[in-house]
Amino acid sequence: MSEPQVTIIVSPRERFSYTRESLESIYENTQIPFKLIYVDGNSPKNIREYLEIQAQEKGFQLIRTDYYLTPNRARNIGLAQVDTKYVAFVDNDIIPAAGWLKALIDCSEDTEATVVGPLMFQYLPLHQEIHFAGGESHIVVDQKGRRRLREKMYKQGKHITDPRVKLERTETELCEFHVMLVRTEIFQHLGMFDEQMLNTKEHLDFCMNVIKAGRTVYFEPASKVTYVPTSPLKFSDLHYYMLRWSNAWELASLLRLRQKWNLAEDGYFQHKYKALGWRRRDTILMPIVRALTLGIQNQFLHKVVMYGLLAPIEKLLNRYLTSVYAKKHLQPKSAAVVTQQRQLSEV
Repeated sequence: MSEPQVTIIVSPRERFSYTRESLESIYENTQIPFKLIYVDGNSPKNIREYLEIQAQEKGFQLIRTDYYLTPNRARNIGLAQVDTKYVAFVDNDIIPAAGWLKALIDCSEDTEATVVGPLMFQYLPLHQEIHFAGGESHIVVDQKGRRRLREKMYKQGKHITDPRVKLERTETELCEFHVMLVRTEIFQHLGMFDEQMLNTKEHLDFCMNVIKAGRTVYFEPASKVTYVPTSPLKFSDLHYYMLRWSNAWELASLLRLRQKWNLAEDGYFQHKYKALGWRRRDTILMPIVRALTLGIQNQFLHKVVMYGLLAPIEKLLNRYLTSVYAKKHLQPKSAAVVTQQRQLSEV
């Protein structure tokens, strides 16, 4: 068997309860040789024990921390161990189709692309509803000289059987970290991932840096992968999910993005501020709302229970969790940013 030219780094996205399904699907649907590094950021006991057994049986490298990890921190931990030409960053809640990894590498070999992303699907059944098929991420300067971010994801929500959906390999500007193949040598030029990007838009920041360095990003539809979100979450996932999608982390990430790229605080960012916490409300609180309202389909009643009762309590808890984490586990600069943004969000 030939020496692997790619290392797969699996890291937590937002929960742990899909670990088994995802990991086993990677081994089942990857036919070319590969190395695998699994970064386990404080998974619950049953998942930890499962990963320890699998690491011994399958011979992959397991790196565990006893605290939750921000996405870029987890990727950097794995990246520090990579010695192959390519590295594939993979979230722990994806199911790839057969041949997914070879198709990504073939695209990079054919085009000399530095970054390649697959045709990304969302939800079950697998490989049906499109989540991402390439996109745009660049800065424009308006008439007043303000630098403004333009971001667009192609074909989200479209069904693969829709005859209007045309898919072909193409150069693009954006690839998400659900699955992202990268030529490892680019990190010699860009350095490691920015750990001040705590939970959002880190893929956008990385891809813009790649393009700024004169390299290319490609979309490869021959590679098919589905990410599988879930609601309601298992109880053991709640703490990490709340931290992962916390207001403080998102505000800190948006601030870092604005400062790093000298962006105007325009409607794009104002929209993000207004939507803070939407994932937690949809995934954690909405099932509780439905239970408390006995399944009554009344939008006004749902809003009263959500915003009059549950959301304020959850927001206080979320502030507490992020504050405790920042003191223990974030670098001083990142912790200061989180604290600053948390205070702003309380105004």
